[in-house]
Amino acid sequence: MFSYAGEIAALLTALCWSMNSLFFSSAGKRVGSSTVNLLRLWIALAILVPVHTVLTGIPIPWRASPTAWLSLSLSGMIGFVLGDAAYLEALVLLGPRLVMLLMTTSPFVAALLGWLISGETLGRWEICAMIVTLAGVAWVVGEGNGGGDAKRGTGFRKGILFGLLGAVGQAVGLLFSKMGLKTGISPMSANLIRIAAAGALMTGIVLLTGRFAYYRGKFKEKQALRMIALGTLLGPLTGVILSLYSVKLAPLGVASTLMSLSPVILSPISRFVLHEKISLRAVVGTILSLLGVALFFLAPLLSS
Repeated sequence: MFSYAGEIAALLTALCWSMNSLFFSSAGKRVGSSTVNLLRLWIALAILVPVHTVLTGIPIPWRASPTAWLSLSLSGMIGFVLGDAAYLEALVLLGPRLVMLLMTTSPFVAALLGWLISGETLGRWEICAMIVTLAGVAWVVGEGNGGGDAKRGTGFRKGILFGLLGAVGQAVGLLFSKMGLKTGISPMSANLIRIAAAGALMTGIVLLTGRFAYYRGKFKEKQALRMIALGTLLGPLTGVILSLYSVKLAPLGVASTLMSLSPVILSPISRFVLHEKISLRAVVGTILSLLGVALFFLAPLLSS
């Protein structure tokens, strides 16, 4: 009997992140990517601390081991502050489609790190599924232009650099998350530590640079705030907790690959919600990605 809880959690993560990217991309064009990065952490903490208190009886998981605190704090600071700052800036410069293409490099980085540091290995069918899935994702998001503001000049090159940095930051953040989860801490408590560490670092940077008044003024942008709040519920809260369940239960490369399906999920959303035309190329790429996902679930049976 094979358990697919980690893979299912990764697919649900991809669903959350596909919606979250729409909200954050729109909000970032109104108030800037750095504002989105900071405000989403404050909003996430304002929601997560009371929920954690109700469910566990304590606002912060003080009883977690020093190893858990160190690993998860590094995960939060690298993933939320550095990686996501680069990702959000790339969204503004290039638009969601091209950034999602760059983010398909993250599973390969995650699989390499999992092999080098954690000793994780993937079977030949899982490697095949990974390649098929990411090929479908790349085919979908590689169509047309990025949809962002940058032309193929300095802004475009900066967007590419930020997108690649975001992919590496996501992979490294997942690695440290997995290390912290091995101590036995729950994914919800782990996410709280990650967000608290990232929020403390971001707030410290804001105070040291004297930009608190600037960010406080962004609270007047009610439409952007609503989008950031919705994106936070789907991303740093629900999506990240699901992603932590995924990396706890599945190999890092498998989990990261399935999480990268966000642009494929965006295709039907674009068609039926945003009423955009979907090309034959997008349909073929989606089918290819779904075949790769099916192969992930069949891999244990094919290997046995």
